[in-house]
Amino acid sequence: MGGPRASASRGIESRATTGVVAVLVALAAVAWAITARQAFDMGSMVSGLAEIGQRMPNDMAAPVFMAMWLAMMAAMMLPTVAPMVLAHHMVVGARGEGWLPTAVFVAGYLAVWTAIGLVPLLAFLGFRSLMDPAPGWVAPVAGIVLVVAGVYQFTPWKGACLRACRTPLTFIMTHDFGSGSRGAVRAGASHGAWCLGCCWALMSVLVVVGLMNLVWMAGLALIFLLEKNWRHGVAVSRIAGTGVALLGVAVFVQPSVLGWLANVHA
Repeated sequence: MGGPRASASRGIESRATTGVVAVLVALAAVAWAITARQAFDMGSMVSGLAEIGQRMPNDMAAPVFMAMWLAMMAAMMLPTVAPMVLAHHMVVGARGEGWLPTAVFVAGYLAVWTAIGLVPLLAFLGFRSLMDPAPGWVAPVAGIVLVVAGVYQFTPWKGACLRACRTPLTFIMTHDFGSGSRGAVRAGASHGAWCLGCCWALMSVLVVVGLMNLVWMAGLALIFLLEKNWRHGVAVSRIAGTGVALLGVAVFVQPSVLGWLANVHA
């Protein structure tokens, strides 16, 4: 029934899929390499609530911090959005457009995650002015962040954002802002906003344990990948939420747990 034309079409689609995935994996690998290098080179960085006062001083400029944050987000998030990028490429490909709109879609997505980096930047600027010993409010605030992050995993907002991330083709078809780069960047930014709504809470854990804690980064990246793309992803989301909330309670009960969490690193 298919014939040569159908076989050729499937071959083209297969190559396009392989190409998109390969590019995303390569970009993520480069971003991980950059992030790992930064993590080892910036040992003086105040990297989390648990380490306030222990790695002073730090005079990192805001643009350098934002570049570091972009590399972190590319490393953690690009593998998780591969199905969404593939869906976008399939839709624009059907309209006869090339690779540029999909590249712009990814750029729009990363722009949202880069912009939210202003929040950890402000936290970083505040942390580095605090000297040892750490203030008494550090452990309670860290506990609150962890409990809120865990509880959020069970909220309707999390559920809605996760559903948007788990249904790539439906999302692209309902967030089609037209052809060309302008429509693609709007679609990418729109998905970035939904993805942010899905992942911001667990991402805030890095503010507690260390922004460049490679072990926690890798663990969170795996959770994001599974909850968005595995058939048991919702269960993964809730298990992660339970675990993070319990860690928050543990920090309230025994503040020394906070230091232990930060010391889990590569």
